[in-house]
Amino acid sequence: MNRFKTVALLATLTALLLWGGQALGGQSGLMIALGLALVMNFSAYWFSDKIVLRMYGAQPVTEADAPELYAIVRELAIRGGLPMPKVYIIPEATPNAFATGRNPQHAAVAVTEGLLQLLNRDELAGVLAHELGHVKNRDTLVMTVAATIAGALSMLAEMAMWRSLLGGSSSDEEESHPAAGLLGVIVAPIAAVLIQAAISRSREFMADEAGARLTGRPLALASALRKIEAWSRQVPMTSGTPATAHMFIINPFSGGGMLRLFSTHPATEERIRRLEAMARTGMAASF
Repeated sequence: MNRFKTVALLATLTALLLWGGQALGGQSGLMIALGLALVMNFSAYWFSDKIVLRMYGAQPVTEADAPELYAIVRELAIRGGLPMPKVYIIPEATPNAFATGRNPQHAAVAVTEGLLQLLNRDELAGVLAHELGHVKNRDTLVMTVAATIAGALSMLAEMAMWRSLLGGSSSDEEESHPAAGLLGVIVAPIAAVLIQAAISRSREFMADEAGARLTGRPLALASALRKIEAWSRQVPMTSGTPATAHMFIINPFSGGGMLRLFSTHPATEERIRRLEAMARTGMAASF
C-alpha cells in the first residue's frame, strides 16, 4: 500500500508540474525550471552523503572504535543482502539516526551518541534495520525525484511572479492562462511541498516495516521510537537544519498543529500502532 501511495503521489506531483508549467510559464518556462531543478538536485543526490555528514560533524568509526555498533550493522547488512555501509557517530546528545548515500554501494549509517546511550541492543538493532530499510528501498533516489519536481514547480512560480511584477511576457503566452497562472503562483508550490512530505511519510512507514522484518522484532523498533520521541523533546538537536529533517528516524525539528501537514514523518503513535499490529499478526518473519 505504501509503495502504491508513493507511485500515486509521484504521479500527482508530475501532473501538477505539467499543469503548472503550462499555466505559469508555458513550455519554455517548464523546461528551464525542470533543467535547473535537475542540475541542483542531481548535485545534491551525488554529494548528499558528504554534505549531510559534515553538517552534523559525524565521525567515521571502525570495528575497533565501536565493536557492538559495527557488529550490529554488519549482521543486519548480511541478513538483508546489502553491502556493508560506512558507520558514523554524531556528537549529539539527542537520540536519533539517519542513513544516506546515493545507492547501497555508497551508503552510510549515522547514529548520535545520545542514541547509543539511550537504547538497549534490540532497540538499537531495530533503528539500524530501519535505516538499512531506507538504503534497500533506495529512498534517497525517490526523494531526489520528488525534490526535483517540487523544486521545478517552485522555480516556475517565482518566474511567473517576477514576470508579472516586471510586466514581461512570454513567447508561450498564448499557451498559458492568466487566471490559472495566478492560482498556480500561490497554490502549486504549497501543493508540491505537501505531496513531497506525504511521499516522505510513506517511505518512513516502508522503512519501519522493512526494519521490523529484518530483525523479526517489531516491538523493539516500536520501543525505540517511543524513547526517541520522548527524549528528543527534552534534548533538542543543536546542529543541522530542518531541510534535512526527512533523513532522521524521528524528525528532530518537528512541530504541532498545522505544521503536521508539512511533516516529513508520520505520527509516532501511528508508526508504533502499525508495528504492534505486525507483532500480533506475525508479519515480521522475513526481510
